[in-house]
Formats: sequence, structure tokens, C-alpha cells
Amino acid sequence: MAIRKIREIGDGTLAKVCKEVTEMTPRIEQLIDDMLDTMYEANGVGLAASQVGILKRIVVIDTTGDEPYVMINPRLLETSGEQTGYEACLSVPGKTGVVTRPNYVKVRALDRDMKPFELEATELLARAICHEVEHLDGHLYVERVEGDLKNVEDVEEE
Repeated sequence: MAIRKIREIGDGTLAKVCKEVTEMTPRIEQLIDDMLDTMYEANGVGLAASQVGILKRIVVIDTTGDEPYVMINPRLLETSGEQTGYEACLSVPGKTGVVTRPNYVKVRALDRDMKPFELEATELLARAICHEVEHLDGHLYVERVEGDLKNVEDVEEE
């Protein structure tokens, strides 16, 4: 396991569409472990493979500190409702902005064993899933920000 370098806004890799994973390999296993280590080291709640420079459709998410979700080839099946709030990203360090996302999502993905599963999520987990899936399609949350990006420390003082 290793901490990988997180690509930051302006890095061309973040604007590319990731490719589907067709089989689990030792390299993919290692990538997933490294992504989890990198996410936790950076105090994030989610990380997409493209954020560490690998164009594979893999995301890891942990909004509770209990058990992380590993999603391979995630696809949003359903969304509803709306939530608006501050969002941040490990690839846009020190910044935050207001983004409106669905409050409910249903996603289908493969787990580490390449077995399909579906997950229904609300609130922060729904926001994180939408945010990470957008990374896989080459988008950053800053494209959705309502108003201006702010410094994280300025928002914490509000």
C-alpha cells in the first residue's frame, strides 16, 4: 500500500473520461488499496482513480469512517430530490463552493470481487457518489459551483 500523488486542477488527466474495468488484476487490487490509503491520508471522503492519474472507472468513498465503498464502473440509475451545500475536492485544495446535487441516488457498480451490487444513498453519501462519478467522466465540481469559489478557512469562520 502506498500514498499516491493527487492530481490537482489544471492537470489534463482530470479532464479525461475513464475506461471501464473488465477484470480484477493484482494491479487493480493495489490501485484500490492505494486509493483508500491516499483518501484517508488526505482526510477526504471520496477519491476517483483519475485523481491519482489512473484512467479507470473506480471510486472509493467513506463518509462515515465505518466501512468504505469500493465502486467499479459505477452507473447512476436513479436520482431525485435536491440538496444544496458547500462541496470541496482533494483535487482543488483549499477551496470550496456551493453545489446543488440530488438528495437521493441509486447506483449500480461492481465490488472488489467484480460482483454487481446496487446502493441507495441520501444526503452526504449521495453527494459524494455524484461528485466521484463526475470525476470518471472528466468533470470537476467547480463546473457546477453557484457563485464564487471560496477559501475553505473563510467558510469555516462563517
